[in-house]
Amino acid sequence: MEYTIREERITAAEYIDFLKQTDLGSQYPQERFEERIAVLVEKAAISLTARDPSGHLIGVCFAITDFAYWLFLTDLGVIRSRTGQGIGKALVRKALEIAGGEKNIIMYTCANENAVPFYEKIGMTRPHDMMVYDHAEWTSFTVV
Repeated sequence: MEYTIREERITAAEYIDFLKQTDLGSQYPQERFEERIAVLVEKAAISLTARDPSGHLIGVCFAITDFAYWLFLTDLGVIRSRTGQGIGKALVRKALEIAGGEKNIIMYTCANENAVPFYEKIGMTRPHDMMVYDHAEWTSFTVV
């Protein structure tokens, strides 16, 4: 099936609707959810979409980067009906290219355990050099 990947800003409402069609929404805390999603879609350094020929949003990749050394994938998702078709891999490849290319950039992400096989398949490994400062309020919920 065909799709197009492009750099594009989407609205918070469109992203929330997208999250309902993926398992990605479970990564967000309930606290100030809509307010924080609005900031995410507006300010992510890299904002990529995958759309089918009719313009339906089928994949998203948001990332932060310094465009010199580091890329951190904050959000990578594909709607459930289109997983396993190479869309996620293509989004990651495009984000890495925009950030500076695989010869210059080290890429990180926080992966849900269910997504670990995907990340391993595209060549990512579990790092041993990460530190976390986590004092945020975080009540798990499902975006519906």
